[in-house]
Amino acid sequence: MLQFTKMHGAGNDYVYIDCFSQPVPDDPAVLAPILSDRHKGIGGDGIVLICPSDRADARMRMFNADGSEAEMCGNAIRCVAKYVHDHGICSQTEMSIETGAGVLQLQLTIEDGKTRIVRVDMGEPILRPDAVPTTLLGSSEMPDGAAIERPLTIYETDTDQPIRFSASAVSMGNPHCVIFVDEITDRHVFHLGPQIEHADEFPNRVNVEFVELISPTELRMRVWERGSGETLACGTGACAVAIAGVLSGRSERRVTIHLLGGDLEIEWNETDNHVYKTGPAEELYSGVWEPN
Repeated sequence: MLQFTKMHGAGNDYVYIDCFSQPVPDDPAVLAPILSDRHKGIGGDGIVLICPSDRADARMRMFNADGSEAEMCGNAIRCVAKYVHDHGICSQTEMSIETGAGVLQLQLTIEDGKTRIVRVDMGEPILRPDAVPTTLLGSSEMPDGAAIERPLTIYETDTDQPIRFSASAVSMGNPHCVIFVDEITDRHVFHLGPQIEHADEFPNRVNVEFVELISPTELRMRVWERGSGETLACGTGACAVAIAGVLSGRSERRVTIHLLGGDLEIEWNETDNHVYKTGPAEELYSGVWEPN
């Protein structure tokens, strides 16, 4: 028997398991695909374990819908903060959460005793190509020799015809490939997204963001997430998009990014070089899952 809570941040939904009040599941990598199944399970983009930490107020571990463990999720961490506050684990409105990408600091906006909005200090972007990691060639003209607007060729699975993009590689603790297009289509996301996820240029696989520029302060994106497929939102992906927008000269340092599940506010602060992400966190329901 396993107690769980379903939560989402801008539509990016996970099954959250409170490991303060119950043991950590024996094999979360096996459990994740079972619980994430939207027809035979609870349904979600993966599972998130909310655990004690000796370095922070709580620790989050996240597993994608295919069972692979990811370093971070910018939407999930807001929900972890909401759960930790609203369920009395930590009463502070400023807290720290340990992730696979390090310890991050968060600020909570409380209304009627419940967390509504969370601002996350996502830290500094990782731009050095070998640290993303990617084999796309970087440029000495970019910070840390970043690979921004570099040629990326994908071959059609049926015809073997080349499709060429200008791609930007950014890590926010997990790897992202950002591609600006005139208009985002389902073909971009569902046909090309999986191919880019597994492209040789990204040895650890990659999250893929397709982006439309609306204005220098407003962008629209859809994401193919590594290990989960298309999701309604990706917080680290929105941060990567903002970074790529600034470095390619398309956007300003403070932007609104429209995702299928809602909007996120992203700021790449010039003073401390940190990326700040602000968005909602919602708790939907709790229940008990019993294996067959």
